[in-house]
Amino acid sequence: MANLQNNSIVSWVSPWLTPIVYFLARRFVLPFYFGRIEIEGQEHIPRTGAVIITPTHRSRWDAIVVPYAAGLHVSGRHPRFMVTSTEMTGFQGWLIKRLGGFPVDVERPSPESLEYGKAILAKQGMLVVFPEGGIFRDVNVHPLKRGVAKMALELISDHPELELRILPVSIKYSESLPQKGSQVKVKIGESLKVSDYQDSSIRKGSQQLTQALQTSLEQLNDQEQVKDLS
Repeated sequence: MANLQNNSIVSWVSPWLTPIVYFLARRFVLPFYFGRIEIEGQEHIPRTGAVIITPTHRSRWDAIVVPYAAGLHVSGRHPRFMVTSTEMTGFQGWLIKRLGGFPVDVERPSPESLEYGKAILAKQGMLVVFPEGGIFRDVNVHPLKRGVAKMALELISDHPELELRILPVSIKYSESLPQKGSQVKVKIGESLKVSDYQDSSIRKGSQQLTQALQTSLEQLNDQEQVKDLS
């Protein structure tokens, strides 16, 4: 994939590092650390067109669980990530950039971060955004930030030919702080077609799309408890 960059953001999918990291994570790290990983709904993952994956956020492990459930070996492409800017430091920041992650200020997203995300999607990419805006240790779906819907609607307003979908994903762990032997449950719902929420006002459309995504995530989240898997 060609590099995308502006004055403040540089990020790319390393052609050698990314496959190695995800291979090791899929074959060794996740199976070794977790007692059981169950995934449902992979048939809902779009194989073509631009996609925003919107998972619930319960642990830093989510950044590996999402590619495990919906990455290259399933969807045919590596997901890119919007990552909280405070996590983009040191070796971790170096690695994240080479795995396709880029920084965003959750409370005040910069125009540069949003435009960078739009550029990835305009190239038919797959972008992961955690719509709750942070990690929450309980089992509830928290109120979603409206920025995901707003960015999506602005993008298809500028690119009406673009097929853009939002994919809801519920991630649950059997413990609030995942530890060795914990169980993981990933449920992927039906995608939302962004163009269905276009309105004369982007503000109104984003409110409706955000509410639809909130409802989808709550329905996925409520279907069963991960502890019931044992």
